[in-house]
Amino acid sequence: MLTIRELKERLAGDFYRPLLAKTYCKAADQLAAETGRIQGVVSGYQRVFARGEEAEVCVCTAAGRTEVGGNHTDHQRGKVLAASVNRDAVACAGRNDLGLIRIYSEGYGLVTVDTAALAKVPEEENTTISLVRGIAARITAMGYPVAGFDAYLRSDVPGGSGLSSSACYEVLVGVMINHLFCSDALTLTQIAQIGQYAENVYFGKPSGLMDQMACALGGIVAIDFADAEHPVCRQVDFDFTQAGHALCIIDTGGCHADLTPDYGAVPEEMRAVAAALGGEVLSEVAEEALYANLPAVRAACGDRAVLRAMHYYGDVRRVEQQVAALEAGDFDCFLALVSESGRSSFCYLQNVATYRNPKEMPVAVALAVAERLLAGRGAVRVHGGGFAGTIQAYVPLEMAAPFTAGMEAALGKGTCHEMAIRPVGGAVLMD
Repeated sequence: MLTIRELKERLAGDFYRPLLAKTYCKAADQLAAETGRIQGVVSGYQRVFARGEEAEVCVCTAAGRTEVGGNHTDHQRGKVLAASVNRDAVACAGRNDLGLIRIYSEGYGLVTVDTAALAKVPEEENTTISLVRGIAARITAMGYPVAGFDAYLRSDVPGGSGLSSSACYEVLVGVMINHLFCSDALTLTQIAQIGQYAENVYFGKPSGLMDQMACALGGIVAIDFADAEHPVCRQVDFDFTQAGHALCIIDTGGCHADLTPDYGAVPEEMRAVAAALGGEVLSEVAEEALYANLPAVRAACGDRAVLRAMHYYGDVRRVEQQVAALEAGDFDCFLALVSESGRSSFCYLQNVATYRNPKEMPVAVALAVAERLLAGRGAVRVHGGGFAGTIQAYVPLEMAAPFTAGMEAALGKGTCHEMAIRPVGGAVLMD
């Protein structure tokens, strides 16, 4: 562990420039903002927790993520293509002797968890403290001596951005505990699984594992969840910028409040179709069985569930085709598959709106505006869970500035964000 004095001295010089350049996908002489963020969390740690220059600390990071392919396929133990982006959460952390986990997040304040009381608290569902308690409980149950620590956290992964701020937070907490109390024995895959456990069991959201895996692993990664305990991951080496396109994430302005039932209905309905065909999840049932038994499944599960199952099979197949296209350098084929996935999500998965209030369909409006601005070039699709939140666009570099201006004229300033794929997911940056 470094003392705060040593860390500040290294940050003031060139010691960390190569590491930060790699992590944030920037030139070594363009890292003032990133260096300033880290200096800020170190100063914040000292201020909030009253620590001096000789206190020992580490600095950890976890990336935001973007879903590249496989919309709502992970919870059916299917296949996804995802990537870490150069938006992240970063924290300065150090042990305390209080038996308390104290995490201060800028803009949100302090959460405190007693490491002697890690059982689920039902009243904490849908709160940040439930995630911290759930992660600590899971790692403790695995036999590691989780004790007290303090952390000061700053994130530029905005909530509701479609970049998985909650999964990013979960991975960051897991990375800190892993380093401070587990001697870094947990793999990044295990840390992702622990985050999912906390979100499912303690937070109360029935999410799949894709978000946590993408935030943890770094780069573009194809993941096969057929074996939920041991997902198969494969890195895909591709640079969208080298292919002449910018990756943009657009905030549609929709609100995620009260959407848990909508998110929960997707895996629930897909599982109902799987059960009608003799499986637990759709990956256990052949696509042909759905069509061979279509009248009976429609009667048992309803048409929306059937359409969502159709989307699942199509998007799993598209993930395989997307990986093949990227590895072959066929970006035009990749873009066509992105567009196909977007149409399938709109028509079959039906996650561009709740349809409870036809006056509020921000994702659908954003998709229409983006398609008009792209004028047949690039590709655009709903991003992540859907219903509200964000869309994703692949924009020819020469169109990036007018595309951003057009989207922000329609949706508001600061709603269109150009991203880079970063090779680092969850990590201890400085120790």
